[in-house]
Amino acid sequence: MKALIEFIASNLVEHPDRVQVQEQVGQRATVYRLRVAPDDVGRIIGKGGTVANAIRTVVRVAAEKKGVRAILEID
Repeated sequence: MKALIEFIASNLVEHPDRVQVQEQVGQRATVYRLRVAPDDVGRIIGKGGTVANAIRTVVRVAAEKKGVRAILEID
């Protein structure tokens, strides 16, 4: 899942080398924290949050296929 998030984010930003994903495994879900360069935050969030919501949807569906719950937070 972490690799999927890194792949998607790296292809959307101008500074793919500054994409970081931290994984925190909990009892009920795994939380992924996505960090990008300050210049790229707008690209990841998108107008009205549309890009961020799309990434969250892809991550949630991929996690459900594996039988787990994933939450994506964007810093």
